[in-house]
Amino acid sequence: MNDVHTNEDAQARRLREAIRALVHRFSLAERADMSCCGMTVAQAATLDALSDGGLRLSDLGKRLGIAPSTLTRNLTRLEERDLIRKEPDPIDGRAQRVVLTDAGFDAAGEVRCQEEIFARSVLDRLPQGSTADALATLENLLTAVRSASEACCPGAYDHLISSPQICVTGGHHE
Repeated sequence: MNDVHTNEDAQARRLREAIRALVHRFSLAERADMSCCGMTVAQAATLDALSDGGLRLSDLGKRLGIAPSTLTRNLTRLEERDLIRKEPDPIDGRAQRVVLTDAGFDAAGEVRCQEEIFARSVLDRLPQGSTADALATLENLLTAVRSASEACCPGAYDHLISSPQICVTGGHHE
């Protein structure tokens, strides 16, 4: 029984370390990609969060998991670059919504394309014929992480995941 428990602990440690290394590596790559696009990771995450439509300031802060003061600084920089604008919320005029400008949609598309280029370069380095299995395993892992997160902290996972986007740059945005 003790050997089983020890093996499970070792596997849990391997999983934790593998995830930590993967997150760290993608964070570094993301920072490099973002610097190529002339913005911080936080700014890129904000553009991505707004790609599906405008959000109230409070909802945007929750989705990004950042404090109001950090959000305000982040939005000020994006507004100075004409990538976002604030407007009255159509449901509650006292509240503000943040929306992407056309330039903001273009910038979000550029960031997304950089991320997809990096992801393609990772997939290209997998052993031939293993891509589908690797992606299925990752999807299974994410499902398990979501389930474990929900058991611990209901709703904590939902604000972190947004729907996948297709790489689009240029053109008109509504």
